[in-house]
Amino acid sequence: MAVTLDESYAACHALARRHYENFPVASWLLPPAVRPQVAAVYAFARTADDIADEPGMEPGERLARLEGYRRRLIASVAGQGSGWWRRPDGWLDPAGAAGASASGGANPTPDQIFPALLDTMTRFKLPMPLFTDLLSAFEQDVTVTRYETWVDVLDYCRRSANPIGRIMLRLSSYADAELDRASDAVCTALQLTNFWQDLAVDWSRGRLYVPAEVWRARGADPADLDAATWSPAWRAALADCGAYTRDLFSRGRPVCDGVGGRLRYQLRATWLGGSRVLDRLERGDFDVFRERPSLGASDAMVIACRTLAWRRAR
Repeated sequence: MAVTLDESYAACHALARRHYENFPVASWLLPPAVRPQVAAVYAFARTADDIADEPGMEPGERLARLEGYRRRLIASVAGQGSGWWRRPDGWLDPAGAAGASASGGANPTPDQIFPALLDTMTRFKLPMPLFTDLLSAFEQDVTVTRYETWVDVLDYCRRSANPIGRIMLRLSSYADAELDRASDAVCTALQLTNFWQDLAVDWSRGRLYVPAEVWRARGADPADLDAATWSPAWRAALADCGAYTRDLFSRGRPVCDGVGGRLRYQLRATWLGGSRVLDRLERGDFDVFRERPSLGASDAMVIACRTLAWRRAR
């Protein structure tokens, strides 16, 4: 099923508008000139992440679909003729994806996403590793359920979160090593915050992102999580994780001051949103079995005011 470039961008934009988590990518704060490209990147990452996460598939099928996504990406960038969008042998379409539209609820198919993604990658010279790193992280979600050390967790974040920040910078014409490092810190902090926020959900899926070196040092017992029991040991372990995450937010703050235009306000709002979720987690002693903190309309007003009143980091 071939689609026009405009149809491809429209499908990606529709997905970005209806399917976001804590930090929406279709925000009006984004520079208007790059909103379509941000939506294309988001659609690529969202649909691949859904393959790794959504219920109803065996691990082997998930890995096969993700490998199909990788082949599609490589083939599109390689420019294998005008028919690069055709399904390679072995590709498995996501169930129910056919017929997605701007008004529909299903995820767009790869046929609908990849024309816009390829246009975005070509126009802004986005390097392939930023996208293959994302896919490798999604594959790891299928095969790895425990992390021994912070080094292991941070390596995952390097591939699952940090590429998004670097892509955002490149879409706004920033290619600076210092900004990249600060962006990496913020993106990792956001990813870690999401891990602590979704600890109960991830545990129900058999995953735990708290490094074993942290919970063992506090004497925590994973069996308590089976019983949804938030023990003092787990409270202490997650407090350590929260402090580690807070430091990353602090180290990454300069990226919010190092860019201009609307991107500056988008990054500040994102930084403030992630920090606010971490605040809520800390106030609740990280007991997400009792309540999972999230952001609502009232938070949006507070974040907007603080974005406008932002003071540059010293």
